[in-house]
Amino acid sequence: MTEAGMQRTASRVFAALLCSDDASMTSAELSDRLQISPAAVSGAVRYLTQVSMIGRERDPGSRRDRYRLHNELWYTTFAQRDSILSRWENTLRDGAATLGRDTPAGARVAETVEFFEFLQEELLALMDRWKIRQETRRTATEARGGHARGD
Repeated sequence: MTEAGMQRTASRVFAALLCSDDASMTSAELSDRLQISPAAVSGAVRYLTQVSMIGRERDPGSRRDRYRLHNELWYTTFAQRDSILSRWENTLRDGAATLGRDTPAGARVAETVEFFEFLQEELLALMDRWKIRQETRRTATEARGGHARGD
């Protein structure tokens, strides 16, 4: 994850949550497991919360925060990218109009707009196929008398 641009400590916290049985841990548990300071955990969970990869909840009867991976983490993450792509696309579309599509710079920006339009169409189709695949898997698991992961 660090190679993809995520901060090192945030990557480690994310990996710890991903590898835990219930996909959740307290700050103290993360600090102990990763051998990092509470301040480092705090910065990492703040980042992961801001990018909507984890959520914060309270343990019943406790004042401790528990950090949990979101259900359908990757689906949610990529769905949010769709709104970011839309903003970039709109900004680039305005830029192409400002530069003039008949100029070399305007043509480059217009081609970038076309790329983002294509990317969004493909991403939406991919997300739809993922939902169908997950539903098919859940149905098959339930038919065998088991429980699908994440249920």
